[in-house]
Amino acid sequence: MHRFRVWAPGKQHVELVSDGRRAFMTELDRGWWEASDVVAGPGTRYGFSIEGGETRPDPRSPSQPDGVLGLSQVVDHSRHSWTDSSWRGLSLPGLVIYELHVGTFSPEGTFDSVIQRLPHLVDLGVDAIELMPVAEFSGNRGWGYDGVDFFAPHHAYGGPAGLNRLVDACHAAGLGVVLDVVYNHAGPVGNFLGEFGPYFTDRYRTTWGTSFNFDGAGSDEVRRFVVDNALMWIREYHIDGLRLDAVHAIVDQSPLHILEQVATEVDAVAAALARSVLLFAETDANDPRLVRSPDSGGIGLDAAWADDWHHALHVALTAERAGYYEDFSSPEQLGKALRQAWVYDGMWS
Repeated sequence: MHRFRVWAPGKQHVELVSDGRRAFMTELDRGWWEASDVVAGPGTRYGFSIEGGETRPDPRSPSQPDGVLGLSQVVDHSRHSWTDSSWRGLSLPGLVIYELHVGTFSPEGTFDSVIQRLPHLVDLGVDAIELMPVAEFSGNRGWGYDGVDFFAPHHAYGGPAGLNRLVDACHAAGLGVVLDVVYNHAGPVGNFLGEFGPYFTDRYRTTWGTSFNFDGAGSDEVRRFVVDNALMWIREYHIDGLRLDAVHAIVDQSPLHILEQVATEVDAVAAALARSVLLFAETDANDPRLVRSPDSGGIGLDAAWADDWHHALHVALTAERAGYYEDFSSPEQLGKALRQAWVYDGMWS
């Protein structure tokens, strides 16, 4: 038996579609719906029909074997026998991270093919790999920044079981795993979140798509969605750190910023698990509040990516001036970046 739950506030009725069987769900408090299927279990394909509409994947789908337009699949995370009980996470000072795109790191483009090449990474002397986004996105190959099924490791990479094996193998080899996560927008293809509830807002917009609703009506469950996603990677996949994509594009005017809420709850889970979990911000705002403690008026993240040196070097080599690069026009800026990483260290861009 498996119990299914979905958040769909304000809907008249919601149906569970489980391996072809249909059943009306029971409405609970705060817009949640629930139904149980006595024959469902790991491997069951399922989805939800809102008010008689097309069957859609679970917004919290743990697996999408047929991609973003297919049905979700029930996953039992306890089936993986972890061997990393002695692993205690990463230490930030001097940490050397190797950014890795699973789809292009090897000809096979899978989690398992990364495992085969871990000795090479160990020989390089890195301490951790940073996986570019693996949450389910449209197609078999892509950068990963247009994910739509945030809880599902990409099917073409090897899905949930493949990611479990990779993280376990990394820890056995003495390597940590940082995961790139995107909470500033969702991709266009297969994005059905808005059919379920007020996940997005038109009050803010990024250059990549509609922003998440972190501070408007119904935002409590949207915030829970993102926080639970961050915690899921840590609990179920033993991820050692999260690289938070383009946080300057996350707008939240709540008293408690969503990033601070993520940091607070991640710290609590890390303490309960007795291992470190690091949070890195990618930002072009160079805002020191990101890494200050909440007691000092900050967000409480562990570190921020220093992209200034990258941008300055890129401009020097390519002469490109668009987007992020428009503020990096002089050779002197490259010299400053190499000396101290930050070019814009309190000055206007």
